Amino acid sequence: MSETKFEKDFDCLEFKQKAQEEALEKIKNLTPKEQINYYRTIAESSPLGDWWKKVKNKSSSNVE
Repeated sequence: MSETKFEKDFDCLEFKQKAQEEALEKIKNLTPKEQINYYRTIAESSPLGDWWKKVKNKSSSNVE
């Protein structure tokens, strides 16, 4: 059985590392509360924003 070799066009781990470094750079001078607000804003404005808002509203309505 021969092994097929191919060249990668996209390195997932490298992409993830770069994204994490960029996020850290953006929040490094923020307070913990500001960091939470930053990530909430990003989540709500992302392509999954509508889903995020529904989940957030559903979980807050279940709190007693």
